[in-house]
Amino acid sequence: MKRVVKIIVSMLLLFVLVFSMTACGQDVANQNVNGNKNGEDESGKNKKVRIGFSVSDLTLERWQHDRDIFVKRAEELGAEVLVQSANGDSAKQLSQIQNMLSQGIDVLVIIAVNTETLSPVVEQAKKEGVKVLAYDRLIMNADVDAYVSFDNVRVGEMQAEYLVQKVPKGNYFLLGGSPTDNNAKMFREGQMNVLKPLIDKGDIKVVGDQWAKDWQASEALKIMENALTANNNKIDAVVASNDSTAGGAIQALAAQGLAGKVAVSGQDADLAAVQRIVEGTQSMTVYKPIKRIATKSAEVAVQLAKGESTNTDQTVNNGKVDVPFIKLDPIMVDKENVIDTVVKDGFHSYDDVYKNVPESQRPPRP
Repeated sequence: MKRVVKIIVSMLLLFVLVFSMTACGQDVANQNVNGNKNGEDESGKNKKVRIGFSVSDLTLERWQHDRDIFVKRAEELGAEVLVQSANGDSAKQLSQIQNMLSQGIDVLVIIAVNTETLSPVVEQAKKEGVKVLAYDRLIMNADVDAYVSFDNVRVGEMQAEYLVQKVPKGNYFLLGGSPTDNNAKMFREGQMNVLKPLIDKGDIKVVGDQWAKDWQASEALKIMENALTANNNKIDAVVASNDSTAGGAIQALAAQGLAGKVAVSGQDADLAAVQRIVEGTQSMTVYKPIKRIATKSAEVAVQLAKGESTNTDQTVNNGKVDVPFIKLDPIMVDKENVIDTVVKDGFHSYDDVYKNVPESQRPPRP
C-alpha cells in the first residue's frame, strides 16, 4: 500500500513540474511572437507603420511638393514611406501598387492617374488587410477607407467667378483637365454652376469645350491653337482647369499677340503660373495649400494604419460606398494677394515669384 501511495505522489509531482515548464514556455513564446522590444503587441502604437504612396506623375511640379511634405510628416510620426511615380501611366500605377502590396505595407495612399480603373487593386488591398486613402482624387467604385481633398466643386466656382467679374460678357472657351480624373469633372461642375445662368441669358457664349489628356500643357497648346483658328482669335476668356493647361493656352495666345488680353484661369499655384500672374498673362489661380493636404493626408494614413478614427462626419459617394471625406478649403490667388497667400505660406519665395519683374515694379517685400 505504501508503495502504491509513493508511486501516485511521484506521478503527481512529475505532472506539476511538466505543467509548470509548459506554462512558462508558453509565456516566453507569447512574448516572442506578440511582443516587441517595448513589450507591446505588434498591433500597438509602437509598431512602425509602412505606407505605400503611389503618385500619379512626379514630373509635374505640384506632386513633387506633395511628396516631400507628405514624407516628412509621415516620418515625423514614425512611419516609413515607399514612394513610386506612375509618370501618368495608369497601367504602370496598377503594377506599382501590386508591387507595394507585396512588400507588406499597412496603408496605401493613392494619387490616381485614372480614378475609374483602380478598383481591382483596392479590392486586393482590402483582402490583405491594407487600408486605402484616396489623396486629392476620389477613386471611383471602390471600397476606399478615406478621401482627403479640397472642395473641388468650389475650386471650379472660384475660377468661373473670377473670370465673370473680369469678363461679364463675351466668348468663353472651356479647357478641361484629364477626362479620366474625377476632379476634372468636379471642377467643371463648379464652373457651370456659375456660367450656366449667364450662358442661358446670352451674356456668355461658349465657343469651344475640350479636355486636355493627362492635364498636359502640350495638349492644351494644341487645343488652344485650333480654337483660336476656328474662332478667328475672337476668344475673351479661357476657363483653364489647372495651371498646366493654362500655361499651354497662354503659349498659344502669346503666339497671336493675345497673352494678357484674354482672361485665363488656373489652379495649383505652380511657380510658373504665379510668375505669369504677376507678369499679367494669367489672371488667377486657385491655391490649394499643399502643406495642409500633404500633412493631413500623412496623419490620416497613420491613423488608418493604427485603426484610429479619422475624425470627420462628411462623406462622398464614389459609386460604391460613402467614403469618409476630409474636406479642405481652397484659396483664390491673383496679382493682388500673391504675397499674402503663396509667398506668406512659404510655398514660393518672393524672389522666385518676382524673378521676371523689374525691381522698380515689384511690391515691397513682406
